[in-house]
Amino acid sequence: MIRRSWLIVAILAALLTGCGPTPSARLSTADALPVGTSSHQLSSGGLSRSYLVHRPATPPPSGGYPLVVMLHGGLGSAAQAERSYGWDAVADQQGFVVVYPDGIDRTWNAGTCCGRAQRDGVDDVGFLSTVVTDVAKQVAIDPKRRFVTGMSNGAMMSYRLACQTTIFAAFAPVAGTQLSDCRSAAPSSLLAIHGADDDTVRLDGRAGSGAVRVVGPPLSSVLDGWRKRDGCESFTTTVAGAVTTRTATCPSARTVTWIVLAGAGHQWP
Repeated sequence: MIRRSWLIVAILAALLTGCGPTPSARLSTADALPVGTSSHQLSSGGLSRSYLVHRPATPPPSGGYPLVVMLHGGLGSAAQAERSYGWDAVADQQGFVVVYPDGIDRTWNAGTCCGRAQRDGVDDVGFLSTVVTDVAKQVAIDPKRRFVTGMSNGAMMSYRLACQTTIFAAFAPVAGTQLSDCRSAAPSSLLAIHGADDDTVRLDGRAGSGAVRVVGPPLSSVLDGWRKRDGCESFTTTVAGAVTTRTATCPSARTVTWIVLAGAGHQWP
């Protein structure tokens, strides 16, 4: 399981860091971020918030490090995400910075889910945007290579960021669905990964199991919405064992990809 988890992170990292650009921004020249993992606090929306960030030992490229924001699932945490999903090792190997923010009461306000963050109307879009700015004040980050991934409630938050921000080049939600207003979203690359037997966030959008009972649009309509938004060609489908991959190529070097894993449930693959 550890080796398989490391593999999926390596694939995500390769796909994310190769995605198309977003509008450029001024590059920070600061270099105050220590190598390894460090803990940080900031104020956002009147709340004290925290995040962990891991910097590789390799120096930044001339354009700055790529940045991956990893969002934990519901009832998870920044520390749990760092332990569980294998990003630090790949970041050290491939030379990018990875950030693990903490949700409020271990939840993210992804629109109609989840927990205290959603009930209290926490501005997690504002918080996560501020985290990216805060990291870029401490170390050079490439503004064209900023990416987001997340698990479960973190995946739902990834979709919300895709719908409501323009500061990231691509998004990779795992075991989540889109639960926020996406009518004004800008085109973006998207990589969605889901278990075919996920009964917590179901592929068909019907109420899932567990206390939250997530209800959302069918994943097929979510991904087709992104394909149309990006002006992509039709999906092409390949099957390799338990892995079904649907990919649409789009203008401006964007892609929309949907991977479904037979036999997998509500889990990080």
